[in-house]
Amino acid sequence: MSLLIAGSIATDHLMSFGGRFSDSLVVDQLDKLSVSFLVDDLEIRRGGVAPNMCFGLGRLGLRPVLVGAAGEDFADYRSWLERHGVDCDSVHISESQHTARFVCTTDASMAQFASFYPGAMSEARLIELAPIAARVGAPDYVLVGADDPEAMRRHTEECRQRGYPFIADPSQQLAFSEGALIRELVDGAALLFSNEYESHMIEAKTGWSGDDILDRVGVQVTTLGAQGVRVQGRGIEAFELPAVAEVEAIEPTGVGDAFRAGFLAGLAWDLGLERAAQVGCVLAAYVVETVGTQEYSFTADDFTARLGRQYGPVAAAEVDERLGAR
Repeated sequence: MSLLIAGSIATDHLMSFGGRFSDSLVVDQLDKLSVSFLVDDLEIRRGGVAPNMCFGLGRLGLRPVLVGAAGEDFADYRSWLERHGVDCDSVHISESQHTARFVCTTDASMAQFASFYPGAMSEARLIELAPIAARVGAPDYVLVGADDPEAMRRHTEECRQRGYPFIADPSQQLAFSEGALIRELVDGAALLFSNEYESHMIEAKTGWSGDDILDRVGVQVTTLGAQGVRVQGRGIEAFELPAVAEVEAIEPTGVGDAFRAGFLAGLAWDLGLERAAQVGCVLAAYVVETVGTQEYSFTADDFTARLGRQYGPVAAAEVDERLGAR
């Protein structure tokens, strides 16, 4: 299966401050705010929704195509992704901007000061999908994830014009998007991914009811956090699937991206929607148990054994057959 994964490419710079920000703030002087905090540590993590999903797909033996924009500082990140099975030949490299960056300091009370620099991400709108399809073959799916809003619009419209099946996954951009843009991104999608809060936001901003959305997409996949996932669509029997049990949750960042990667792998293996959701839930469990969105690892035996404990031996055998063919 040819999968094009379009979305943000970013690095996260995360710092910890041992005190409390509030102890250094003078309420009646906030209009003159000028403070500095001595932090205890710095972690630089690979991020961005598209590389996170591509990494997960690569870990499951597929070769997804990363579609996004980065700066010339992307070289090390690119090498990491390519070593894990990701096709990075269609990443647009900006000549003037750095790769998007999230910089965040968290204090002892979990309060945060954060900034997001979009940088090269704004050039994602310059990427055309047709030359990528000419290189790798017509895509079975193009996932349009959170990115530069104009890039998301253009990728979606090109999919419609060229007949590429597309997956709508607007996620973090929903809060900043107007209803008209969200309707453009969702209408006609083969699949719509969101979490439960985002699904309500889509309804509120578009003015569509839940039934209206199901009339406009093939399948709606709604993650429910620790409760698992709901899958519904016209002409299919809706179902809810529990999340993986016995998970030692450490860090939730990137869990949704991992679920999407696992779900798409299940579709690529032609296992059906329920099995795809099971694969997604297991891959998500590995991410929540690690710090960082791309720091997890497993063997095929580990993965299928864990899937079998949660969802049964038949599910494990079907997935093991696919993983064993990597």
